[in-house]
Amino acid sequence: MNVNAQAYSNYKKASVETASPGKLLLMLFDGAIRNIDDAKKAIQDKDINAAHNLIVKTQNIILEFIASLNMDYEISNNLFNLYEYLYYQLVQANAGKDINKLDEVREFLAEFRNTWEEATKKAAATTRTNAESTLQVLNVKG
Repeated sequence: MNVNAQAYSNYKKASVETASPGKLLLMLFDGAIRNIDDAKKAIQDKDINAAHNLIVKTQNIILEFIASLNMDYEISNNLFNLYEYLYYQLVQANAGKDINKLDEVREFLAEFRNTWEEATKKAAATTRTNAESTLQVLNVKG
């Protein structure tokens, strides 16, 4: 591995290790979407082995989503069912190298990703507002 490749590898590793849980989830969504896009291109290029590997990587990301669910919440059951459906669609897409099924999964993942991004932005804004309020209280008392 050359010096530039090693530096990039170290940067990617540090990015993952220092990312917040919300950022990690966005990175997983981005990776899954990118894998699907690349798998579709591989199918079109008749590179079946590459398509298979990319779809399996996406399946593994979906399994990670499932494993990370906190089943103490009702919404987690709904997400579990949806993730299970997406996983099944990926299995079917892989078996038949079906671009339409990949498109369906991609659409769901893109929507989830955008929703999650909005939620993390709102949470960050709320945290900032709460921190600013706390600072104002401390300044008034000080």
